[in-house]
Amino acid sequence: MIRVLVVDDEALVRTGFTHILQAADDIEVVAAVPGGRAVATVRDLEPDVVLLDIRMPDVDGLTVLAELRAVQKPPVVAMLTTFDADEYVAVALRSGAAGFLLKDTDPEQLPVLVRALASQGTVLSAKVTRRVVDGFLDRGGRESSAVHLVGRLTERERAVLVLLAEGYANTDIGERLHVSIGTVKGHVSAVLDKLRVGNRVQAALIAERAGLLGPTRDGEA
Repeated sequence: MIRVLVVDDEALVRTGFTHILQAADDIEVVAAVPGGRAVATVRDLEPDVVLLDIRMPDVDGLTVLAELRAVQKPPVVAMLTTFDADEYVAVALRSGAAGFLLKDTDPEQLPVLVRALASQGTVLSAKVTRRVVDGFLDRGGRESSAVHLVGRLTERERAVLVLLAEGYANTDIGERLHVSIGTVKGHVSAVLDKLRVGNRVQAALIAERAGLLGPTRDGEA
């Protein structure tokens, strides 16, 4: 059972997400709270996944993200966003968020995205990925283009990059490439090092920018 905490200052959003996710047999919404109660609730309930609004009137979502990463058992955190939050999303990714999704994500896709998060996959909302990619790379001070960075990878490392960018966990990547989990971890480490990024989401953004990913339907990981 995947235990989820929804954090948003809008009661309607909390209720909607809870209703959608509770309908899935393998997902339990342990709580749905406003931003000011997020950290205390995570410490008390220890959810696996937190869906965190990036803009809230009572507390900054990025501040909450930093506090959640510092708890003893930090959950996987994905930011909830809207079209006008590009700059905040880029900062969140650099701060360790496991991805981002739109509040109007297709209800049928929401449980899929949560499962990807729970398995250490990446969640990239198709509607805003391209806009965020360009801004993220520019603000990150990267001197090389995404295409140039990807060109540093071996053929196998590029295959690993594509799979992790599509939201697959290490175990699934190993099964698809017929290699051990240890080998996958080694490839992932090499990919992050060669792309000069700190986590899988940042690597996935570069893969998207370099054109390695095929057409993605809205809301898919």
